[in-house]
Amino acid sequence: MSNMDLVSLIPETVLRLTKDGLTQEIGLIWRQMREFILIPILNIAVFLCLTMSVMLFIERLYMGVVILIVKLSGRKPEKRYKWEEMKDDVELGNSSYPMVLVQIPMYNEKEVYQLSIGAACALSWPSDRIIIQVLDDSTDPVIKDLVEVECQMWASKGINIKYEIRSNRNGYKAGALKEGLKHSYVDMCDFVTIFDADFQPDPDFLYKSIPYFVHNPEVGLVQARWKFVNANECLMTRVQEMSLNYHFRVEQEVGSSTYAFFGFNGTAGVWRIAAIREAGGWKDRTTVEDMDLAVRASLKGWKFVYVGAIKVYIIFIPGVCS
Repeated sequence: MSNMDLVSLIPETVLRLTKDGLTQEIGLIWRQMREFILIPILNIAVFLCLTMSVMLFIERLYMGVVILIVKLSGRKPEKRYKWEEMKDDVELGNSSYPMVLVQIPMYNEKEVYQLSIGAACALSWPSDRIIIQVLDDSTDPVIKDLVEVECQMWASKGINIKYEIRSNRNGYKAGALKEGLKHSYVDMCDFVTIFDADFQPDPDFLYKSIPYFVHNPEVGLVQARWKFVNANECLMTRVQEMSLNYHFRVEQEVGSSTYAFFGFNGTAGVWRIAAIREAGGWKDRTTVEDMDLAVRASLKGWKFVYVGAIKVYIIFIPGVCS
């Protein structure tokens, strides 16, 4: 082999040695990172997962014990809070009843708008002490016209119903509820109850819920239970009903029974308007505006009551299961 051949082999050999050295160096760095960084991080993650699993188990066990005690002792809400049936006052007349605002936020609710408006207008409460407020954010002009005509029809029957629209959908549902409370006639109201467009309350809903506020000034929210009208529509509705049953019968019941915090479900509940305002009102900074408001109101010291005996029926829209 000539000197020229040896000289030509030197760069190739150096390159191969450099590559092998680089590979070994990277492998060494990876082993060191894995040993001193990655493995400790994974160990911490496993520990956190196990800790959270234990906490979740303890929470479930705690809820199970509490709900068992509640059921065996019969600790109903009317035993924990003062509750007396609302009665007519001959001297005061209807003024003895607090003024109630009923808000129905809507968005292109073609299938259920008549049922929801009709159920709200059928609530048993002195007609001069209730205002039905339909907050229509529909973008379909045909549906918008249908909802407005429906409101006009109920207004012609003597129902105090307001059809309110906005020029935009800022904040979505939270924005609609926030704008709804800005109207001057709301200043007359003491309480506001919220029903999404696919919910139907029983006529006696207010007679069952309002007394908790009247006799307990610290109560800021009364939450009712949801109940599917067509739970057997398909597998999806049955699974949803089971999930809701656990949420209301256990989670909400335990929170209310122990005078602890539990969240507002966004509908089928009554708020003391003073509690909403003291908490800072509806915020459109989040899509979970119901929980956001509940947390802020709870921090202000307001108490929440869950009443499972009051059921508000939810309509699962036909066609979703198909």
